[in-house]
Amino acid sequence: MAETNNSAQILVVEDEAEIRELISLLLLRQGHRVQQCGSAVEALDWLKKTDYDLVVLDWMLPQLSGIELLKHLSENGLKKNCPVLMVTAKAEPSDIVQGLEAGADDYITKPFEPSVFAARVKALLRRQSPQASADHLEVLTAGGLTVDLKTYQVKAQSEVIHLTPSEFKILSAMLEEQGRVMTRDRLIEIVQGEGINVTGRTIDTHVFGLRKKLGPCSEVIETIRGVGYRVKGDS
Repeated sequence: MAETNNSAQILVVEDEAEIRELISLLLLRQGHRVQQCGSAVEALDWLKKTDYDLVVLDWMLPQLSGIELLKHLSENGLKKNCPVLMVTAKAEPSDIVQGLEAGADDYITKPFEPSVFAARVKALLRRQSPQASADHLEVLTAGGLTVDLKTYQVKAQSEVIHLTPSEFKILSAMLEEQGRVMTRDRLIEIVQGEGINVTGRTIDTHVFGLRKKLGPCSEVIETIRGVGYRVKGDS
């Protein structure tokens, strides 16, 4: 397949051949270059000699688990700036937390919708794009929402809405990381300021207020039970 200007080099680490082929096919259809492997041990060899733009990683692998691989990469400086999308059947909130804390940049559970998988990949690669970093968009959009980071103006379906400073920080952060799970701890860091004591419950309250103000556009904000929130990535 011919490479596109947005072509990325992606490593797929999955021991089930059928799922590995499906993931690879979805990525190839997006114009990416794909390297497949069936174990974390094999993946480690590839990561030592090749620079990848993204790693799609299963959790339950033979010999060395995906979580153990993530920890090894982080401890040995091999992860660098390469994002990791964990794709696994482990779907409990505690599993998602463990995966993200181990170093995964996003987490998707099996079985998954191909369009959702494609959106997550797109969002992670967009975050890594040198052009996106250079331009640093001043206007963010998603699902009828428009947020102007320069003027602090927020529109929901062209109607101007007024947010508190904390609500604006949370919404703009989630839009900038569109498609990626934002944990409550990360959102606390974003909102926290001098003289402001923020807890997970505070974040939930801010998001509840945000949703009320956004009206029909509130559906772009997804709750990831036991973890945090995410703004849906574009399909």
